[in-house]
Amino acid sequence: MTREAGGPLLDVRDVVQEFAVRGPGGVKGAKVHAVSNVSFEMRAGETLGVVGETGSGKSTLARSVIQAPRPKSGVVSFLGTDLMTLGRRALTEARRHMQMVYQDPFGSLNPRWRITELVEEPLRGYGVRSATQRRARVAELLDLVGLDPSVYGGRRPHELSGGQCQRVAIARAIALNPALIVCDEAVASLDVLIQAQVLNLFERLRTELGLSYLFISHDLALVKQVSDRVAVMHLGRLVEVGPAGELYRRPLHPYTSALLDSIPGLDPVTGRVRRPSPPAGEPPSPINPPSGCRFRTRCPLARERCAQESPELREPFPGHQVACHFPLASASEDHEKRLT
Repeated sequence: MTREAGGPLLDVRDVVQEFAVRGPGGVKGAKVHAVSNVSFEMRAGETLGVVGETGSGKSTLARSVIQAPRPKSGVVSFLGTDLMTLGRRALTEARRHMQMVYQDPFGSLNPRWRITELVEEPLRGYGVRSATQRRARVAELLDLVGLDPSVYGGRRPHELSGGQCQRVAIARAIALNPALIVCDEAVASLDVLIQAQVLNLFERLRTELGLSYLFISHDLALVKQVSDRVAVMHLGRLVEVGPAGELYRRPLHPYTSALLDSIPGLDPVTGRVRRPSPPAGEPPSPINPPSGCRFRTRCPLARERCAQESPELREPFPGHQVACHFPLASASEDHEKRLT
């Protein structure tokens, strides 16, 4: 797999993912529209954060990228190859270049295996036959993630803390020198201090190994800290994508604005703690989403057009996309004042 010079590392186009469920009253045939015509791209070396409320489709999008399971339709081009067209063997080979770090560090590790065995597993699976080479690589990987092989190598997951187990998961993820790591709420289960340590590790590895991250999280403050760009998902669709600093200072979509209002912080004018204000109303059902804009039932700016026509992503400012018929403009300066 080779990427064209100057081309994107990951190019996702019109991806759709649906799941069959039972509807109200147990009626068969209903579908959850988890990801609906999502398109975005990533450049080598960048971190793209994906945020949204619970049920917005963030984790489903992450799994769609790595084809687990394969999306219903669309294109997922990685290193110049459309993963959607690959057979099982070719897809397995492609996955050595893209790895995933999950939320639960304990659940992602075999509790019976020692740490050295866990880190060695991907090396065995992808044909590193020399036991000497595997042992040397395992020691190198544990050192890279800040775990002394002589101290931790013989232990099992239950003998490690959550942060240490997540470091083991990261060591497994980087074992095969991937180009992309998908982080699905990778620090959500850790306390604040350990979160900071793991985030620093992610950043150091990005610099040292040239990694790219697709970083899925519900924590907007954390995503701002680690991301070059941020994509905002609502009910299966991307509603805004832009540079992290700009998107947080000047959101263009009413949903993004509402999410940012949910971040606690100090009011720069009064100096008082600003109470978080989550988006109003309940999210619509993904089984039967509203016509047109899916945020319109909760949007204070909704008009008739919003019910009739689904907005597409457009680029009112260079590198900043929004899917809204009436993007925020007058509110931008107000957000910039409140969120600095």
